[in-house]
Amino acid sequence: NIRLLQCVYKLTQVSVTTDKLDSSFSRSRSSSMSSLENISSEAIQCLSFADSYTKKSASTYPTLWVGTSLGSVLTVMLSVPAAGDSRLSQPVAVSPCGTIFRLKGCILTMSFLDCNGALIPYSYESWKDEGKQRTPTKSSSNNSRMSPPLGASEVTCDRQFVALVSEKQARVVALPSQNCVYRQQLADTDFVVKAEIISLKDSVCLVCYISSGHVTAYSLPSLRPLIDVDFLPLPDLRIARTFCFSNRGHGLFLSSPSEVQKFTVSAEFCSSLVEMVGELFLPHDMPEPPKQSFFQGLFGGGTRNLDREELFGESSGRASRSVAKHIPGPSAQIQELGQRASTASSEVSRAHQMMVERGVKLGQLEDRTERMMTEAEGFQNNAHNLMLKYKEKKWYQL
Repeated sequence: NIRLLQCVYKLTQVSVTTDKLDSSFSRSRSSSMSSLENISSEAIQCLSFADSYTKKSASTYPTLWVGTSLGSVLTVMLSVPAAGDSRLSQPVAVSPCGTIFRLKGCILTMSFLDCNGALIPYSYESWKDEGKQRTPTKSSSNNSRMSPPLGASEVTCDRQFVALVSEKQARVVALPSQNCVYRQQLADTDFVVKAEIISLKDSVCLVCYISSGHVTAYSLPSLRPLIDVDFLPLPDLRIARTFCFSNRGHGLFLSSPSEVQKFTVSAEFCSSLVEMVGELFLPHDMPEPPKQSFFQGLFGGGTRNLDREELFGESSGRASRSVAKHIPGPSAQIQELGQRASTASSEVSRAHQMMVERGVKLGQLEDRTERMMTEAEGFQNNAHNLMLKYKEKKWYQL
């Protein structure tokens, strides 16, 4: 791996810098300068291994796609020896294919899709220790979504798509024809801080976090806009360094030096969020206290609050036959009759008070009626006198 990275460094003649995010706010993103002038400032920003097409060929090869800080996308074809002793003794042959594409801004991510638009997993081969005996297992190389091989009559057909995303643009290029089939301008005055190609609800989409605080999503491979929401401004570099997306629309960032905040762009996940929230304490019923014997409560230390019901009620158990029952005498009946009489007298006084209040209200209503009748008679007399005054006069005498 170290020799391979050294070869890539010699082929591209660029240096890897570690302060990319620190200078991303102020550096110039112009791509009009010549490569000789930019050779000292261009750096590798993105690497992607895939079985893809380097040129207009009919078969795929192990390749390394390199994205630089000035928007260049280079491809390197890898010739891997066959598995066995030759794989351990022979080195990996590296042959550069040159610059294929150039985008505006720094290259952030690159991913490959098959002819149906499904995301192609990264190709890998698990390492095995030959000294240990292992049971035969299924090969870990994932080829379930690799593009099918081309036939003789299908050389000109596109079998793969590669999605290239930079700080300003996004392109979807068909392979092996190398034609740009879709393109999208992600930001004009701002730039993309983080971009990831994720799987969301049986589909593939591109999710971006822009320096203006917006989170955008685009479908793949068509790059059709799906959402554009104002999520979080970019106050410092901590959020830019730690912001990340994952599959199913989840995301994380370091909101403070000691706090991690999680978010999602999936509406389906938000609808089921209440059911997924756990509880810090599980509710349980309180167990019944152990029963205490009579002598322990009598001679034990401390005080205990007891009530009459607990000592002599139903909860104390079945009553003994030798315990006498309380039978109310004549005095209890007299007290009950006195309570009933006081209750009846209070009800009678309350009804009398209500009748008095009703009589007062009726008297007020009668006074108001008489006053209205007097005012009506006065108005009638004034109207009759006015009519007699102007009865004999002509219209021109008014």
